[in-house]
Amino acid sequence: MLIKLDMPIIVEGKYDKITLENVVDTLIISTDGFRIFKNKEMCDLIRTLAKTKGIIIMTDSDGAGQVIRNHIKNIASSGKIINVYVPQLKGKEKRKNAPSKEGFLGVEGLSKAVLLETLLKYGITDAIKTENNKKITKADFYTLGLSGGQNSCNNRKKLISALNLPTNLSSTALLDVVNTLYNFDDFVAIAEKILN
Repeated sequence: MLIKLDMPIIVEGKYDKITLENVVDTLIISTDGFRIFKNKEMCDLIRTLAKTKGIIIMTDSDGAGQVIRNHIKNIASSGKIINVYVPQLKGKEKRKNAPSKEGFLGVEGLSKAVLLETLLKYGITDAIKTENNKKITKADFYTLGLSGGQNSCNNRKKLISALNLPTNLSSTALLDVVNTLYNFDDFVAIAEKILN
């Protein structure tokens, strides 16, 4: 069973994201490591999420993870941040030939039990979804003219611009983001206003 969270989690890499998808049901954003330092749109998205929903930062327990965490904290300082520090456990991820430079497992190498225990230790139960909001679906995107139609691409661009979201979001990524930021009724009202 997955823990359903209202707040998105920011992690370093795609393998961290894949591992956490087996633990939590929420938007998980990968910074692609140090690429976040040059990705203005990613920084803007994280800043927006921190201000509207709050974010959970869950980087590796090594030096690189700390540098990335500090950068995220700086760009999202005006929003709500929950810092989750994973335990420093010695080991090596299965997909790697050798341990990391510091010899600690990253988020991707931790077991589901350790990740759950860590999230609960940092009070993530406060971020658990309390409402049973209807999710915005791909079918809703189609109905609103955001996918599957002649002007869908332009409509998505118009919506993304109006919501001040990164311009490179795919329709699937946009769906994840709007489900994190808005409940169903609010989103439909906003989309209809922007697109009509």
